[in-house]
Amino acid sequence: MATSPTLEDALRSLAATPYRHDVRPGASPAEAQHAVSATLLWHLRVLAGWQPATGADAIRALAAGFEISNAQHHLRPFSAEKARTASARAPDVDTRSLPPYRLGALATAWTRLAPTRTPSELRAALASSLWGDPGGDSPAAVASGMRVSAALRLATAVPDAARWAAARLALLFAREVFVVGRRFPEVSVRRAARLLGPRAVGARSYADFRQALPATAGWLLDGVDEAADLWRAEAGWWNAVERDGRELLRRSRIGPQPVVGAVALLSVDAWRTRGALELAARGGGPGDWPAEVLDAPR
Repeated sequence: MATSPTLEDALRSLAATPYRHDVRPGASPAEAQHAVSATLLWHLRVLAGWQPATGADAIRALAAGFEISNAQHHLRPFSAEKARTASARAPDVDTRSLPPYRLGALATAWTRLAPTRTPSELRAALASSLWGDPGGDSPAAVASGMRVSAALRLATAVPDAARWAAARLALLFAREVFVVGRRFPEVSVRRAARLLGPRAVGARSYADFRQALPATAGWLLDGVDEAADLWRAEAGWWNAVERDGRELLRRSRIGPQPVVGAVALLSVDAWRTRGALELAARGGGPGDWPAEVLDAPR
């Protein structure tokens, strides 16, 4: 699919895979990628249905990104309205969004978040749930707050994924602070310090941040000397999840490890497929893209 010359060609290939359920001819890149993620979620829901309570809790923690995505999409109309009323010259903002993911038993608080009608209501609903107060009601504060909370819950509930959680949080923190230039709300900084350490979250430079990270998180940024190259670390994170997932899946003893491994490999495959669709939408083909871009999802 990544080498398809058009998105339509990629969609035809996708229609012959297990991701075909929600794929429609003429879909936009975002719609096609959403369909891929929705299929992954459905597979996780089925897998969770076969687990005892502890196994289902582990999958719920691993699938937290879907609820975060739902919350972000839920906030978009509020942000668009604020943008329109801020200035008469403000351009129209498309408030249309993809449908929320159907979380089923993997939801943590979505049934309470979905009915909210203002950013402050959404923040209050989060604060009264396992997600905790994100420290603000802006889209950025909600997204970062939920991701920090998700990393902490994952590290606690799924020890086999603690290394993934800490490294992913390090990547998120570095990108927001040292690339985007946006500070986290104080409550999120305090939570992040539980996995990254107070020295790291208080660092004034990317170099100091890297140096202060614990080994559980710092491994991901080895060799990433500049904040501008953090995109390479994201690809490295997925590669590590794939390696660890295969090892966990091979274990035959009774326990959560094979389940965690299965979730990891399903997630990596969906990530690669979404990336392939993006490449196809931009023309695809090794001749059109630098080698490092095509190599990143491997």
